[in-house]
Amino acid sequence: MADRKLRIAVTGAGGQLGRELTNLRIEDVEWLSWTRRELDITDEAQCRSKLAEEKPDAVIHAAAYTAVDQAESDAETAYLVNALGTRYMAEVAEATGAKFCYVSTDYVFDGKGTAPYQEEDAPNPQTVYGRTKLEGERMALAQCSKSFVVRTSWVYGGYGSNFVATMLRLGRTHEQVKVVDDQVGSPTYTLDLARFLTELVRTEHYGIYHASNTGTCSWYEFAQAIFELSGSGTKVIPCTTAEFPRPAPRPAYSVLGQERLLRMGFEPLRPWRSALEEFLASYNFPALP
Repeated sequence: MADRKLRIAVTGAGGQLGRELTNLRIEDVEWLSWTRRELDITDEAQCRSKLAEEKPDAVIHAAAYTAVDQAESDAETAYLVNALGTRYMAEVAEATGAKFCYVSTDYVFDGKGTAPYQEEDAPNPQTVYGRTKLEGERMALAQCSKSFVVRTSWVYGGYGSNFVATMLRLGRTHEQVKVVDDQVGSPTYTLDLARFLTELVRTEHYGIYHASNTGTCSWYEFAQAIFELSGSGTKVIPCTTAEFPRPAPRPAYSVLGQERLLRMGFEPLRPWRSALEEFLASYNFPALP
């Protein structure tokens, strides 16, 4: 049927990217919203029955174990979700003929580079989170012949916890905040990423992509822009990563080059500052406790 809608299933639909995706209003797309309650991706039989029942044309696999620090002491669960859960979903997508889009991360690289990481650069993850996400990439590509892997970075949006929401919250109660100035990357607005993923799964250009808003900044510069564009008077004090030790090391350089995206004819995501400005214009501040 020519007027049949494209059925796109989203795993992890309760997360910030998943919610952004399923809230997109696209005339010819029917969203299947699968939160953790509706689908436990670590249950192979449940994955099989869910896809057999719903028969999506594509699956955007946004479900993930993303607690970067916690993963260092809970590697088993991180592997179960990020690697095995991805394998189950990719296998069932292959069996049912669905396209499979796996959302990955800049953490698959070691962060020691000085030039944007390209899709073909050798990964070298330094954390449990990064290693399990890389294993998920390999599972996706090995188990489903119609797989996309999309690496992104510094994701924020209107749903859930993220850096922008944290800064805005702190800015309402603090005159100044300390933010690291020796980690560089590219912020990514969930709305722009969601639109790209939806465009991507319409195609048959399978393989690995990098997708972040264009341009780079440090976390300190990102925080400065958040306060400036939101009209806050909060002052940002630069500091070093060493002043804020964490269980999982953060990459010093997380910039993702997007050569394949451009080569395949996709428009690059807009500059990060433009995306942030639009987001802040529509942001609804939660009430103070």
